[in-house]
Amino acid sequence: MEFTDLIRVRRSTRKYTEQRVTEDQLREIIAAAIESPTWKNCQSWRFYCLCTEESCEAFRGACLPGKNHENAENAALIVTTFVKGRSGFSRDGSQDNEVGDGWGFFDNGIATENIVLKAKDMGLDTLIMGIRDEKAIRRFLNVPDDQIICAVISVGYGSDPHDKPRRKSVDDVAEFI
Repeated sequence: MEFTDLIRVRRSTRKYTEQRVTEDQLREIIAAAIESPTWKNCQSWRFYCLCTEESCEAFRGACLPGKNHENAENAALIVTTFVKGRSGFSRDGSQDNEVGDGWGFFDNGIATENIVLKAKDMGLDTLIMGIRDEKAIRRFLNVPDDQIICAVISVGYGSDPHDKPRRKSVDDVAEFI
């Protein structure tokens, strides 16, 4: 699929078929994520991938409150994190600018974009979920304290077609000087 078409057809999906995403598919998606740029090539992102029906169901029950528990049914799950104090920092541990660990979030966001676009390119759909139980995720996946948990991404075969939501125009969001 052409890149412009790919970014236009990708949508957040909240209902998936029972067809399972495989570990090999998740590996291909993560390989695309690690091609994303990072601050000083620090590559501080980390990915926790759940692909078995049992692990996904247990995770949804323990870590996804409210509608996200239902929204991720039948999907594989990717939890994105980054290592604190790396992206936006010099080797001696000092911040390179006022943003500090904000660069870790920035780098994680770029990797997440690669994840959702690669998934769509493979015929899969996704939902990026920020509403999740950080403490439960940390316990469930044994995420080290030096990592900041960013998002949970559901990945699967979408069962509900979506209309394109209205997007702002270039003139609404950009100034040209």
